[in-house]
This record gives sequence, C-alpha cells and structure tokens, in this order.
Amino acid sequence: MTGKGIERRLRALRDPLIADHHLRFFKCGPGQYGEGDAFLGIMVPALRKLSREFTPISVDEAFALLQSKWHEARILALMILVRKCERGDEPARQEIYRRYLASTNRINNWDLVDISAPAIVGAYLHDRDRAPLFTLAKSSSLWERRIAIISTLLFIRHDQFDDTLRIAEILLDDRHDLIHKATGWMLREVGKRDRPVLERFLRKHARRMPRTMLRYAIERFPEELRGRYMGKPKSF
Repeated sequence: MTGKGIERRLRALRDPLIADHHLRFFKCGPGQYGEGDAFLGIMVPALRKLSREFTPISVDEAFALLQSKWHEARILALMILVRKCERGDEPARQEIYRRYLASTNRINNWDLVDISAPAIVGAYLHDRDRAPLFTLAKSSSLWERRIAIISTLLFIRHDQFDDTLRIAEILLDDRHDLIHKATGWMLREVGKRDRPVLERFLRKHARRMPRTMLRYAIERFPEELRGRYMGKPKSF
C-alpha cells in the first residue's frame, strides 16, 4: 500500500459532521493557529487501528502520507512512524528522527506534535546530546517550540528533569497559549514524579510565569496551595 492508496482509503471513511466539528476544535479559521487545515472526520481510535494495519509500509511512503492536506492522514503517518521507531533498529530510528525534524511544517497542530514528539524525538535523543531541543525551543515556529518541550516527556518518564526545566525557562516569555499549556503540562508531569523539584522551579519563576502555564503546572496540588500560587504569587 502506498501513501496515496492509504489516503484514498481514508477518504472513503470521511464523516462531514465530525470534520466540521474538528475544524472548529482545532482552530482552523482565518488567523487561527490551524488556519487552512482540512479534515475528513475520522476519530483517533479508527486511525490507531489503521496504523497497526499499515505499519509495514516503507518509511518513504509514511513520509509521503505526511505531506497530505488531510489532517487525519498526517496523524496516521505519524502513528505509523512512531510504531516503526518502537520496532526499528538504530539506522531506522535515526532516519525517522532526521526526516521528522525536516518535516515540521507538516507536523502543524498540537495533536500531531503530542502524538509523535516524545516517541520520535525524545526517544532518539534520550542517550544523546539534547542540544537540538534547545534550538527548537528558540525557533520562530510554534510547532517546533512545542516539539521541544513535549519531547522531554520521554525524559521525565525516566526521572530526568533538567532539560524540561531548562526549556521551560526559555519558554517563560513565549506569547502563545499552546506553549503555555504544553510547558505547564510538562512541569505538572515533573511534579507528579518529584514535587519538590517542581516547587523549587515555581519558587523561582511563579511570578513570571503566564497564568495558564502556572495553572497547568499546579493542577495536582492541594486546593489551598493552588489558591496561594494563583492568588498571591508574590508570596513565593
């Protein structure tokens, strides 16, 4: 099966009502972050099932599918590439990582980043120099900045927090809500594994953090402590 053949298979599953909802949910109107995207209206569980069926396709065909105008085709392509990374040898993982970072213009919404960055970028850099993440964190591309912070979820799961915290510091002044949410989410994940580490970060940066980022970071704190951070950050 080729990328084009898979796309034809997806078009046969389209649901206009779901597609219309997704256009609104993923902010695809003029001037919004997803402007110009196109949806078929296929839900994620169906795409996951298809990804298992199509995992044997070549890496070339998966990246060809990633070029599709259809959002669901790009999700499916990334699901396939994640499965290939999880099952592939070192040269295969390296090729996918390299081509993934060369294709960030097609990984152009938050769900596409979140479903792929930890397993492709994070996993590849786990035992390597992580300098590429700091380059991404300073990118003019919203999606590259989100890839930078979301990729560190893989490190967090191995109780490695330094890169998450350093990238979070870079992103403290970011103006985009999607970066505030992503950074706060990763900080919350750090706190779930080591709350004192998160609290040290917050004592240093809470006054400067965007409110959304702070709210996400402290979501699992006791109610009274959340109220102190949100209501009187100067006391920290």
